[in-house]
Amino acid sequence: MSILVNEKKQTKEPYLRVEPSSINEENQLLKNSVSYLKAELNKFKELPLLVCEIRRVFKGKAVIRIPNGSYFYVNVSGNLDLSIGDSVLVEQRSLTIVQKLDKLGNFDIEDFIIVERPNTSWQSLGGLNKQIQELKEVIELPLLKPELFEKIGIDPPNGVLLYGPPGTGKTMLAKAVATSTNSTFIEIVASELVQKFIGEGAKLVKDIFRIAREKAPSIIFIDEIDALAADRLDIGTGGEREVQRTFMQLLTEMDGFKSLDNVKVIAATNRIDIIDEAILRPGRFDRLIEISLPDKESRKNILSIHSKSMSLDNIDFSHVAEQTEGMSGADLKAVCTEAGYFALRENRFQISSDDFIKAVSKVSQTDQEDNSFESMFG
Repeated sequence: MSILVNEKKQTKEPYLRVEPSSINEENQLLKNSVSYLKAELNKFKELPLLVCEIRRVFKGKAVIRIPNGSYFYVNVSGNLDLSIGDSVLVEQRSLTIVQKLDKLGNFDIEDFIIVERPNTSWQSLGGLNKQIQELKEVIELPLLKPELFEKIGIDPPNGVLLYGPPGTGKTMLAKAVATSTNSTFIEIVASELVQKFIGEGAKLVKDIFRIAREKAPSIIFIDEIDALAADRLDIGTGGEREVQRTFMQLLTEMDGFKSLDNVKVIAATNRIDIIDEAILRPGRFDRLIEISLPDKESRKNILSIHSKSMSLDNIDFSHVAEQTEGMSGADLKAVCTEAGYFALRENRFQISSDDFIKAVSKVSQTDQEDNSFESMFG
């Protein structure tokens, strides 16, 4: 009897051979990933730091104001050079000052102002010869030739208030004088100076004037100043009192202990009837310049300026100007733009007098509809 024995065939499983150098590289990559993840995890465990303001400075100690307005007497970590008004980072639990921020850290001031060096020339303004001459005397001359005022023995004006209907060129005038004097142009809308918390608006005004002094010669242009400098009331809400605090800080900056030096202030409004008299006195806004609607000759000049780069077909601007009675400089610019659109709609590249007449009619109709809307809901 024979016994058959089944022999199992042993098969060798294939395996991937990895070089030692590849293993080391993979290990190093994993180690780096673990280190990165640990560092990111630690960031989530760290407590945030408070941004506070220095109110008093002592040896190794300081009084800070936290964002909710409360004051604390705290320790200072390290040898930080602190002064009143600085912004600092504070540890939440102990309220110890751990770091000083840059000066511009006091406010995100770039969110409230526009800082530029404009390139608007006097030649780009039409129908404002008288106003241009006054601005040259009050703003341009003191910045370019201050020695003349020293010889005569008088102080140049600190500020100018431009008033008149909307769209008459108040902002353009301010930019043009900044260009002619090669000054830094700081543009502010007055309504944005009014802040939510007590004292923040006043501090923002203070920071704006500090930056203007650092970047001097500078021109601060405050648009819609009636939102800030309207007549003050004896009794008002908390919001109105905060507006008054900000307004008082503006008065102090313009005519306080610190000289404005090479900083000039130009403000604009179309509601001079409600402006507080305190800001109109000499030493603040020394000169009031009215920017009225342009007359016929001025309108013709403005139309010529705005259409100088356009392809025109023998346009009689005197005739067009007669049809634009009561229009502002901004309206006349809109007329030139609309005239170009009328030509484009007919696939023409030259603009005719008929295009301008149609454009005048369209812009006039738009103004009438806007006025009608304001009378219904204003």
